Amino acid sequence: MKVVLFCGGEGFQLPDQAEAVPKPMTTIGYRPILWHVMRYYAHWGVKDFLLCLGYKGNVVKDYFLRYNEALSNDFVLSRGGAKIELLGSDIHDWDITFVDTGLNSNVGERLKAVEPYLRDEKVFCVNYGDLLTDAPLLELVSDFERANKVAAFLSVPPHYSFHVVSHAADGLVTAIQDVHQADLWINGGYFIFRNEIFDFIHEGEDLVEQPFTRLIAADQLISYRYKGFWAALDTLKDLQTLQSLHDSQCPPWALWRAAGEGASR
Repeated sequence: MKVVLFCGGEGFQLPDQAEAVPKPMTTIGYRPILWHVMRYYAHWGVKDFLLCLGYKGNVVKDYFLRYNEALSNDFVLSRGGAKIELLGSDIHDWDITFVDTGLNSNVGERLKAVEPYLRDEKVFCVNYGDLLTDAPLLELVSDFERANKVAAFLSVPPHYSFHVVSHAADGLVTAIQDVHQADLWINGGYFIFRNEIFDFIHEGEDLVEQPFTRLIAADQLISYRYKGFWAALDTLKDLQTLQSLHDSQCPPWALWRAAGEGASR
């Protein structure tokens, strides 16, 4: 099973950086958030990745072309540096396809651009490349396959605090409550698709609005409501929160650590 990752949107700029980088390349710890997303899928045995590049796609390519397992994992150095014994590894068994999907393309156009690489995939995963979770991927995929629908996505409670207001036509407030008590759910950005998804995406369309409206009309879209860990990287505050979780040595998305797999940090 392949994972399509959207890596081509506009950049993310930190206060101490002269230039923006593709948001999936924003660093958490000493690895980009894109690596953390990919490592999540690899934990579940899904290691065939298809990266949809756009804005500064060369930055994504260069990171993986120069990837050094010894810089990302513990190792033993001997013979005066002539021998390196890795004590952990991560990407050595990943297959990564890099595809330029256009500088200004929306995600629907990016997905359509990589359709030729997915012709043999009955079911595949899709992700925005800047979202983290600890959701049980294989359980979701298994349920999706049994449901025999075209598309599914993870829905999560809003992770920001605000109040939801209900009012009558004349503006009179009828209710106000905290968003976390309002039974509201947002698109969590973790998708599972059958290949038939391409029949629902028309030229130039984004992924969610028009195609998902057609899927709903055809009874072909399901959502998995998940109240576990989920986080998006949209603001500097989000990055600071994720960095703090990473530095705690037990970030909730790093399921591979608890399992004792590969890269330990």
